[in-house]
Amino acid sequence: MSDLVQEDELPAPHTGPKGVIHDWRKFKLESEDHESTPQKRRELLRQMSNPKANTDDNNEKINRKMSVQEYEMIQEEDERCLRKYRRQCMQEMHERLSFGPKFDSVFELESSEAFLKTIENEHHLTLIIVHIYDDAIKGCEALNNCLSSLAVEYSSVKFCRIRASATGAGERFTDDVLPTVLVYKAGEMLGNFICVTKHLNEEFFTIDVENFLNEYGLLPEKEFAACPDDDEELGVE
Repeated sequence: MSDLVQEDELPAPHTGPKGVIHDWRKFKLESEDHESTPQKRRELLRQMSNPKANTDDNNEKINRKMSVQEYEMIQEEDERCLRKYRRQCMQEMHERLSFGPKFDSVFELESSEAFLKTIENEHHLTLIIVHIYDDAIKGCEALNNCLSSLAVEYSSVKFCRIRASATGAGERFTDDVLPTVLVYKAGEMLGNFICVTKHLNEEFFTIDVENFLNEYGLLPEKEFAACPDDDEELGVE
């Protein structure tokens, strides 16, 4: 019997119109500035967020009273708080629909063992893009900078780089094949681009590298863009 009671006490997600309204009321209650909110209004919010706390004897009476007060309260809702709630819901939905680990930077692989471990052990849904470079080769530094920018925009992709001398096969990565870009997923190679800068303009930028990878279908859809902050929506500096 005690197990049943504990199970009832556990919070459960709310679905449907009534569930959404309940979640909004709870969110609003938690967002209220309690020092600036009148006691009667706080109490009403508390009742609205937990209607089961009302007794059966006065439940009907309270509901009749709340119908008017709730309408007045909705008219007074702070638009900024509503936008914050909407952003929170959108972000939670995105997180539920996202799969696999997330990254936001370029990983430096220090050895051939680190390279193999990354390719073989990374999550099977993760796309891995590896830049084999040498600081003395023209275009390598620019490509590293472009990949750093793409790593922020495509957080589900694991961007890596490794010096040619650290691969254990430096004799294969001569000056005429660098910079080289390798693409893997689930341990399988999807792309092998030697001297990749030959496919780009002499001066190239992040968008050029992004377009090049997209030509081969090697980049996923861009990550979910969160709603702008309230001040930005309102044009406030």
